[in-house]
Amino acid sequence: MAGKGPGSAGDVWLRPPARAARESPPLSRDRIVEEAVALLDEEGADRLTMRRLAERLGTGSTTLYWHLKTKDDVLDLALDAIFAAVEIPGDDVGDWRAAITALITGWRAVLLDHPWSAALLGRPMLGPNVLARSEFLYATLVGAGVAEPCLTAAAYGLSNYVIGSALMQATWTARAEQAAGQATAQAAREHLRATGDRYPVLATHGPLVADGDWDASFTLGLRWLLDGIQAGIQAGTAAAGEASASRSR
Repeated sequence: MAGKGPGSAGDVWLRPPARAARESPPLSRDRIVEEAVALLDEEGADRLTMRRLAERLGTGSTTLYWHLKTKDDVLDLALDAIFAAVEIPGDDVGDWRAAITALITGWRAVLLDHPWSAALLGRPMLGPNVLARSEFLYATLVGAGVAEPCLTAAAYGLSNYVIGSALMQATWTARAEQAAGQATAQAAREHLRATGDRYPVLATHGPLVADGDWDASFTLGLRWLLDGIQAGIQAGTAAAGEASASRSR
């Protein structure tokens, strides 16, 4: 692709898998990715290096480079691997809203199971697991009557919502487990109370301090998004009907 240097994020999906040298020990890409996900779950993306991954696999960095060229390759493959756990709803799940709710809820669960992942989802997502679930999301919206330019807006809105909410929850949860995080939350509450005359709504509802029910808030927010999409579908259908009636006069 023009303008992309070697080793860019997403490149692993745009070139054939590397062929290991004859003398390389039996080390599959699947095993590398499995160990990379485990390392990421334990220590986060900042701690991942090719050297540390090789040590964990009981091999040398040179051997690892026979299979994958860069750390970006590892991250791209690890991200796609975890998406395999996001179940694609079947035909028996119900209407389009139920199908999207099931998909997005499963997506959120996977992101929370792997707290490092949400922050990396700005990368090119071209792996088969991600594309299969994106295809389902777009196809479901199209089947419900969403057309461009609203199709992209709806899909982006849903994707950005689940990524943002998972990232915020993972960040707050990690900080809450530390004394510094608890102190920060308490300081935020006190600041809002002290400035309640300037920010009365924030002082009352306190959205800057995450103490509520994450699941309930997520579910309600998703419902509001789907309500908006459904209203757009209905408005488009009504407008199309009026246009058709006007042409027939």
